[in-house]
Amino acid sequence: MPTPASDSTGPSRRTLLVAGAAAVAVSSATGGTAWGAPRDDTHDTLLARAAEQLTGGDFDAADPDFAAALKTLDTQASDWWRQLDRATGRTALWADLSPATDPGNFGQSYTRLRTLATAWATPGTSLSDSEETADALLDALRFLHSTAYRPGRPESGNWWFWEIGAPRALMDTCVLLRAWLPADDLAAYTATVAAFCPNPDRRTNSPSLAETGANRADKAVIVALRGLLARDAATVALARDGLSDIRDGGRNSLFQYVTSGDGFYEDGSFVQHGSVAYTGTYGSVLLGGTGQLIALLADSDWAVTDPGTSVLYEAVERTFSPVVFDGLMMDAVRGRAISRERARDHDDGAVTLSHILRLASGAPAPYAERWRALAKGWIRRNKVTPYTGLATIPAIARAKAVLDDPAVPAADRLTGHHAFTGMDRVVHRRPGWALALSLSSKRIAAYEAGNGENLHGWYTGDGMSYLYDGDDLGQFGDAFWATVDPYRLPGTTVDTRVRDDIGTGGGTGTYRPENAVAGGAVLAGRYGAAAMELLADGSTLRARKAWFCLDNAVVALGAGIGAREGRTVETVVENRNLHLGGAVRRLTVDGRGQPGRDGWSGRFEGARWAHLDGTGGYAFPDFSGRSEGLGLRALREKRTGAWRDINTGADTGGSASPVTRRYLTLWFDHGVSPSDASYAYVLLPGASAAATAGWALARPVRVLANDTTAQAVEARRDGLLAAHFWAPGRAGGLTSSGPGTVLVRRSHRGVSLAVADPGRTETVLSVELPFPVRKIVRADDTVSVAAGRRPVVTVRVGGSRGRTHSAELV
Repeated sequence: MPTPASDSTGPSRRTLLVAGAAAVAVSSATGGTAWGAPRDDTHDTLLARAAEQLTGGDFDAADPDFAAALKTLDTQASDWWRQLDRATGRTALWADLSPATDPGNFGQSYTRLRTLATAWATPGTSLSDSEETADALLDALRFLHSTAYRPGRPESGNWWFWEIGAPRALMDTCVLLRAWLPADDLAAYTATVAAFCPNPDRRTNSPSLAETGANRADKAVIVALRGLLARDAATVALARDGLSDIRDGGRNSLFQYVTSGDGFYEDGSFVQHGSVAYTGTYGSVLLGGTGQLIALLADSDWAVTDPGTSVLYEAVERTFSPVVFDGLMMDAVRGRAISRERARDHDDGAVTLSHILRLASGAPAPYAERWRALAKGWIRRNKVTPYTGLATIPAIARAKAVLDDPAVPAADRLTGHHAFTGMDRVVHRRPGWALALSLSSKRIAAYEAGNGENLHGWYTGDGMSYLYDGDDLGQFGDAFWATVDPYRLPGTTVDTRVRDDIGTGGGTGTYRPENAVAGGAVLAGRYGAAAMELLADGSTLRARKAWFCLDNAVVALGAGIGAREGRTVETVVENRNLHLGGAVRRLTVDGRGQPGRDGWSGRFEGARWAHLDGTGGYAFPDFSGRSEGLGLRALREKRTGAWRDINTGADTGGSASPVTRRYLTLWFDHGVSPSDASYAYVLLPGASAAATAGWALARPVRVLANDTTAQAVEARRDGLLAAHFWAPGRAGGLTSSGPGTVLVRRSHRGVSLAVADPGRTETVLSVELPFPVRKIVRADDTVSVAAGRRPVVTVRVGGSRGRTHSAELV
C-alpha cells in the first residue's frame, strides 16, 4: 500500500478528495458561490477545492450523462494504464513517448499521469481506490523527476513543455495525490516547478520577455497550486498578483483592454502571439485559467479583488459569444488549432462553454444569469456533437444544474453584425445562419504555423468565408481540414501555384501581408460592409475584395484582380463539405438539376443562379466572366486525406489513417495572368431553389459599382446604400473624399449612417449624401454634419483604429 504523507489516524483519501464538495455550496438564488469550509487551514481547504475542480466531487455515476463522461475517462485511463511501462531500467513510461528526456515526451507523460491520477481519484472508474495504481503513480513521478524534468536541466525544444505543459500537469497530479506523496517527493516537485515557472510574469528561458494573455493565466494557476502545495503564502499571492501584473504596474494585466498586441480589445477582439486572431484557443485558455483561479482563491486571504475583472466578465458576451454558434467555436478564431484532430470546433466550443459556466459560479448575478441562458441555448441546439459527450465530469455537473433549472431560459441564437477591427475578423449572424470572414493585414497575420501545425494554412486569412448553418453543424468539424482542397477555400481569390508545407520546423511563425485595408463598418448592429486588399504571399496577385452583409444575403465583390506569373487565378464561391454518407444533395443551376455523381464537373457561361440542397442559394448579379468567356465552374469530388498531412506536432499530431469526404465546389476561373478581372456573387443561406430563382429575377440588391475606386450595393427594400471606397470617388449617389467604408439607411424615421476607415490611413473623411438632411438627432463626437439638400458628413477617423463612427439624422 502507498505510504500516506500523514499518519494512519489521519483522514482517508476519499475524505480528503470530497472535502471540496463539502466546502462548496452554490446558491441558485443569487448565482454566486458561498464557501462554507472551516478556515483553520486555508491551504487544505483550497487544495480540496482544487481537487474538486479536477474530479467534480460527488456525483451520481448512474446518471447517463455522468456515466458517459465517466466511461470516457475510464477508457482513456485504462488504456494508458495497460501501456504504462513499470519495468526496472525503463527509459520511458510509454513506448510512444521515448525517450523520456525529450520535452514533448515528458510533457505528454505528465499529462497522461494526470489522467491516471484523476481516474484514481474519481469514484466509479476501474482505477478508483487502486493501491497498485497509487504506487505506480508515485514511482512514475520519481522516474520522470530523476530522468527528465528537474532543476539544472537546460530548456531545449519547445519552451512551453518546460514552463507550462509539464508543470501544470505535475501540479494537478500532486494536488490529487497530496495525501500520499512523501514530503521529500513533494518538495522536489515543487522545487522543479519553481525553477521553470517561478512566477507568472516572465518567460524563464528569456527573462526579458514578459508573459501575456493565455500564457500568463496558465502560469498564474501553476504558481498558485505550487504555493498551496508548498504552504507558501507569498507564492500564492504572487500568482494572484500575476493576473493583474502588479510587478510591472499593470502593463500586462489580464484585466484591461489593449489597443495593440496581446489581450482583449474593446471591440471584442482577442489577439495572442502579437498578431493572431485567437479568441477560440488562447482566449479560451485565458478565460479558463483566470476563471479557475478566481474560483479557487475565493473567500481566502488571496481572493482576486482587482476591479478590472469586469473586463473578463464583459468578454463573455463581447468577445466569446459572437464567435460561438450553437456550441461550436468558429474556426476563424482558432489559428493553427484548426489542424488538430483532437481539438475540432465542437471540442473548443465545449471547452469555452465549460469555462463560462465555471466563471458564472462566482460572477455577479446579472452576468451569471445571462451566461447560463446562453449556455443552455447552445447545449440544447447542438444535437450533432452533444455537450455531455465532450465535457468533463465537473463541467457536466455545472451544465446539468443549468439544464435542470426551469428558471434559466434557453437564449435564442445571437443575431447582429460584429466587426472585430482589432483582429481583422467579421461575423454576421442571422436567426438560422452565420458568416465569419477571416481577413488579414500588416497588423494581423494571414496565418500562424509552426511546431508541425497548420501545414496547409496558406489561404485561411485571405478572405476565407465560413458559412455556418443550423442544420449542418458538422460542416467544419467533420474532417473538413483533413480533406478539403486547401487551394480552394470559400471566399478566397488564389494564384494556383503549388505551395510547400509551412510550419514544419520548431517554434511558431506568422505571415503578415503588406496591405493596410482589412475591416469595415457596422450599421445599427444589423448591417455591415467589409473590405480587404489582397496582396498575395509569394505572387504578384492583387485583388480588391468587399462583402456586404444584409438581412438574408451576403454580396461578395472582387475587382482589380491581376497577376503576371502565367498561372490561373480563381475565386472560390463555395467548397461545401457534403460529408461521406447520406443522400446526394442536388445542385441546380438556372433551374436545371446537375448530375450527383462524384467526379462530375460543369462549366456554366452566364449563369444567373445556383442552388445546393441543404445549404441555400447563390446568385450572380453581375457575372464578369460572361465577357471573358470563362464562366462559373462546378465540381463534385471525393477527397481523401489524413490529419497527419496537416499536423505533425509532438503533442497534437494527427492520425495517418485516411479519411474521405465528399465536396461540392463552385468557383470563377479568371484565366491565366488576368488583368483587372472582377467577380460578383451573392450568398443566400437557407434559401430554397424557388426563392433563389426569384431573388435572381427580382434583384432586390443591385451592384452599383465594382472597380478599383469603389465597390457598392443598394438594397432598395431596406433603403440601404453601402460602399467601400478605395480612393476618392462616387458610387450610388454617395461621394467620399478618400478611402473608407460607408453605410447609409433611409427610412420613415430618418437616416442612419456608419463610416469607418479600415485602412487606418486617413485623418478626416467627408461623405456627401444623395438626399436632404435637416439636422443631427444623435452623433458620435467625431461626426459633424453640414445639413442641406446635399448634406456633407465629416468624420474624424484619425486614431480610431478602424472603428465605426455613427450618426442618426433627419
